[in-house]
Amino acid sequence: MKKTLFTICLAGALLGTVSCKKFLTEDSLTKLDESKVYSDVNLIETSLKGVYSNFKNFRTDEQGLITMMGTDETQQGAFQMKSDPQKGGLDRYDLNLNSLLPHLANQWNIRWPVVNESAKIINGLEKLNAKAGTREGNLLGEAYFVRGFVDFELAMYWGEIPIRDISRESTLGFKRQPLKDVWTFIINDFTKASQLCPQTNAAGRATIGAAFAMLGKAYMSAPESTGLRNFDSARLAFEQMMGKYSLVAYKDLWDYTKSNTAESIFEFQFSPVYPNNNKLQFQIGSRAVQAAFGDGCYYSGYDKIVPTVHAYETVANGGIWEDGDLRKDESIRYDFTYYGTTPTLDPILWEDLGTNYDELKPHVKKYEDFRTDKHSDQKINNEWNSGKNIPVLRLGDIKLCYAECLNELGKTNDAVNVVNEVRTRAWGGTLPADKRWTALSQDAFRTAIMDERIRELFAENWRRIDLIRTGKFIEYVKTRNKWAKESGSLQAFQMRYPIPDVEMKLNDQITPEDQNPGYK
Repeated sequence: MKKTLFTICLAGALLGTVSCKKFLTEDSLTKLDESKVYSDVNLIETSLKGVYSNFKNFRTDEQGLITMMGTDETQQGAFQMKSDPQKGGLDRYDLNLNSLLPHLANQWNIRWPVVNESAKIINGLEKLNAKAGTREGNLLGEAYFVRGFVDFELAMYWGEIPIRDISRESTLGFKRQPLKDVWTFIINDFTKASQLCPQTNAAGRATIGAAFAMLGKAYMSAPESTGLRNFDSARLAFEQMMGKYSLVAYKDLWDYTKSNTAESIFEFQFSPVYPNNNKLQFQIGSRAVQAAFGDGCYYSGYDKIVPTVHAYETVANGGIWEDGDLRKDESIRYDFTYYGTTPTLDPILWEDLGTNYDELKPHVKKYEDFRTDKHSDQKINNEWNSGKNIPVLRLGDIKLCYAECLNELGKTNDAVNVVNEVRTRAWGGTLPADKRWTALSQDAFRTAIMDERIRELFAENWRRIDLIRTGKFIEYVKTRNKWAKESGSLQAFQMRYPIPDVEMKLNDQITPEDQNPGYK
């Protein structure tokens, strides 16, 4: 019972940072009584490091792309859709999108051990009466942040979820809880994190700035039905942290020599060395490039996701990009010429995709890592080892969120000014007059900001959440995602993922009757 949801091997959280000598000469950490583990601040911090390691693994390899599929921003490549029709359901929204889909079961299963271990850390530190400003208090704040963040994702993707509060386990059990209770819990976690997290921290770990950023996002994203959506509370949270960060040149955000910039609020730390590589480029590069130049070309890959036409085309051609916007060529690869040679589709014509070939159409560029190229001094020679850091929270995103709040509060002129700050950076520091946003109605702003968020945050894994929280999911996906448009199957209930069948089989408190409506 509850094996997929809540069972976590303590060794996975602890042993990676404990020496073999210590393991052999002291009590086995896997056999320690939990009361001992979670009452020892050194063991707690070791466990928290394991939590962070598992947390960042959400964004590695193919599993790091699953929640980016099926939006109006990115979709699966044509060959992937043909060769894996089961996973193709994530874009077609057909009957393959169901509780048996292993890709979604994995998304569910990788998150719960992180939530569970964070909950145990929180319970232990609360018993130690951890205070703000102490080592224990800092760790408690970080654990609140991680649990809150992962619960935030789970609630956005699946709706009602179990609440993992160890102190209330006998009351809550392991069943799905009402949305209002779930979002109250998430907001409370971020509120406590904002009171306890340190001002500064090691790269890849939470700070007070990250806590306030997510508190603001939680207030913006809580479903209206809960009564917890509060744009003024979100505004106040953002105002508490924005001054700690500053915008940098957009290209610097994707320069692996300039990681953790002044804009970075929370960033997953990777490197092009196994096992700390993220493997993303292996998944998002071009198969035509791979066929022509091999794995040693840093933008080879397997087209697991590609931009939608809306996300890569110019405004004149029905897309989002305006002349002079520097974000366009930093975000999306349009030219596949490699050291003077332009690849063709000839080596992959066996795929027999008809008019659907997209291997040489625009691709995601942000995560390309030249260190993996055969011409690099590092001699890695395989894009599977791509290892750029991945930004999770950064100021450009938060400024646009803040502008949304201002608009919803009736301060649209102020909101426009904030967006123009972000757009000024996008034009290299000088925003042409014809590219400056001017007077907009509140409704016009709501429409315009959604395209601006693609320009600023393309393929940074916020789009599905943006579409859900704004109520634009069905409207935009069914008209802008090629596969969803062709299938015509998308229905409102598919805005949420189905609870995995394996969870219902192993957790007797989540039964088929608890499944999200519309799924069998």
